[in-house]
Amino acid sequence: MRIALLYALFAVAATAVNIASQALWLRFAPRPLDTVAASIMAGTLAGLAVKYALDKRYIFCFKPENAAHDSRLFMLYSLMGILTTLVFWGAEWLFEILFRDDFMRYLGGVMGLGIGYAAKYHLDKKFVFVQQPA
Repeated sequence: MRIALLYALFAVAATAVNIASQALWLRFAPRPLDTVAASIMAGTLAGLAVKYALDKRYIFCFKPENAAHDSRLFMLYSLMGILTTLVFWGAEWLFEILFRDDFMRYLGGVMGLGIGYAAKYHLDKKFVFVQQPA
């Protein structure tokens, strides 16, 4: 239960970092980088980096061998995030198509996020934060 609570708390923290980074980007980025698309990318990267660092240390208690190993882990962690984001988007879009109602679309999104985060945890545990045999 402790892991699930921490994992959810870290997801909220990463989301807050994402949104704050987007707002800061739009306020301070020089032209022509002051676009919504660029801010979304900046926010996504910032949130992803925070979530990775927190998950690595507090959820999986994982210590990479070196900076190159840490970089490979981050790329694999990001790939797992892409896969599970598709689950989230798919659920939200499916509920939009089926119900044509904002509340139901958001409900689908929340359900998709829950399923996506649960899947991401298991994918990260199995494929990302794996101790190599000595």
